[in-house]
Amino acid sequence: MTKYGITILLLNLFGALSCFSQVALDCVNAIPICNNTPINAGTDGYGLDDFNGASVSGCITQATGTVETNSAWYRFRAAETGQLGFNIGFNSNEDWDFALYKTDDCRDLGEPIRCNYFDNSDDSIYIGVGQDPTGVANIQYEDWLEVSPSEDYYLLINNYSNNNSGFSIQFSGNIFVEFPNSALDCNIIDNLLGPPKIACDNENVILDATTSDAIDYEWYLDIGAGYQPIPGESGPELNVAVSAMYRVLVVRPSGNNLISETQVAYAPAPFTYELTDETACLDGTVIDFNSKDLEALGGQSSLEFLVTYHSSIEEAMNGINALPKEYIPTQTLETIFVRTTSLENGNCYDASESFDINGIELPYLDFDTNVFICGDTPVVTIGQRIPDSNYTYEWSSGQNTSLITVAEEGVYTLSVTNVVGALQCITVRSVTVIFSRPPVISDVTILYEDDASNVISIFLEEDGDFDYQVDNEEPQSSSIFNNLFPGEHTITVTDLNGCGLDSKDIVVVGFPKFFTPNADGVNDKWKVDGLSVLDNPVITIYNRYGKLLYQLNEDSNGWDGTFKGVLLPESDYWFKLSYTNSLGQDTNAAYINNHFTLKR
Repeated sequence: MTKYGITILLLNLFGALSCFSQVALDCVNAIPICNNTPINAGTDGYGLDDFNGASVSGCITQATGTVETNSAWYRFRAAETGQLGFNIGFNSNEDWDFALYKTDDCRDLGEPIRCNYFDNSDDSIYIGVGQDPTGVANIQYEDWLEVSPSEDYYLLINNYSNNNSGFSIQFSGNIFVEFPNSALDCNIIDNLLGPPKIACDNENVILDATTSDAIDYEWYLDIGAGYQPIPGESGPELNVAVSAMYRVLVVRPSGNNLISETQVAYAPAPFTYELTDETACLDGTVIDFNSKDLEALGGQSSLEFLVTYHSSIEEAMNGINALPKEYIPTQTLETIFVRTTSLENGNCYDASESFDINGIELPYLDFDTNVFICGDTPVVTIGQRIPDSNYTYEWSSGQNTSLITVAEEGVYTLSVTNVVGALQCITVRSVTVIFSRPPVISDVTILYEDDASNVISIFLEEDGDFDYQVDNEEPQSSSIFNNLFPGEHTITVTDLNGCGLDSKDIVVVGFPKFFTPNADGVNDKWKVDGLSVLDNPVITIYNRYGKLLYQLNEDSNGWDGTFKGVLLPESDYWFKLSYTNSLGQDTNAAYINNHFTLKR
């Protein structure tokens, strides 16, 4: 297993080494982080107020008198250019927040460039910058950092919960793919033995205290009871075997001896067990990778190791682009690569195993989902015209063929099943059958006020899905037209389901509903407006018995209510309109056979 070439440096701060915790309560004493980070058992209280009494810094606000609450400070310096993030891991029942400052001076922190303060009501186990390493969407993550060499950062971590079992710091980002050994600048750690070291339990760690003028070396270790000498170790290098704090005394001739200390923490190296292949329908079926975790871990604890799933071996090796645990396959054959990572040290991982997902294609159905049939006694054949002998077909109406003939309106549903072993992959498609008839115009009413105001209403024998059109204008869904110009018009009603149309010619003219021929100068004569737009218009007036009383043309002044000079009585009278249409034919105007009233 290689130590480098990963994008997540997972540095767990839980567990047996809590006694060696390094916590800096103040910014000025912030613990430097290099490619390895010291183990931290948690936080307790706070030191000097680094915010000079301010009540807020970015998203972090006062809770117990200062911005800092059960705080810890860390610092790091970028050594390369690239994308960088970090994950702060903790128990799901705890509430941890952070603020990140881009500065090289604790006296001038400014506002944080990344900050998160959510109360962890979602029981997350990570907050940070970049992407949650479990692959889930997490509101407690801020955007990636784009860093450049020599940029300094200070990280404040606060604990707002009553529980305090510690946290981990994990670096991530593509910068660790391109520069696995130099992403962060280790020169910020001024120590003969170098920065704290975290390694896998199958790796060899050598501490090097070589000093040019040294005459002797004394090595010590502390596993919790204070520093004790290591018998037989007097050389410049120490081959480390256990997790502990280590100290070296470098004896020099001048008596100006050197003392240096560092921490070495071994994390367990995981082993990924063989996983079984999966079979799933390609219909949006979810495969729960959480259940695959148990296979991958075998008897290993999920509290010590994290299992992630990836689309390529490169992504699994680098720990990037983890697939969601609720995974929906989309291919007929897909290989999933598994990475098992130590929560104490992200450098300790195993990406040797994979498994296949065999995706079962669903039957493809392409027949129309809406069928409209014209006629009084129609029948129609619906369904999949080219069946597949490998599939079974079943209609909601009971038939077991790919095509059926129906004679009734309704919704018909076809279920097609592809059986592979014990797995059934089903495609369902419904077709709506509508029997339709062509429209028939039964009546047209024309309400005429004047040449600029009229209402034309169209009536049909049966309801249906129609549109209405006057002349060559745009069709409309309403059966009412307003303010048509006087004259001849064609009304067309079309069935939207393709079952034909009906057209009627109408004439728009206006006439008063009554007149009063009493020589008072008001409504003394009855006449029809709009005749001037027609060719050879003639109005014929009748009484209720059909007797012809009078005829008007476009030049007439109107009818005065007499017949051969004799005053006619108050009553209703009827009229018809004839004219020469656009085809040169003499015709009677449809729907203009109306009545009016003579009042004395």
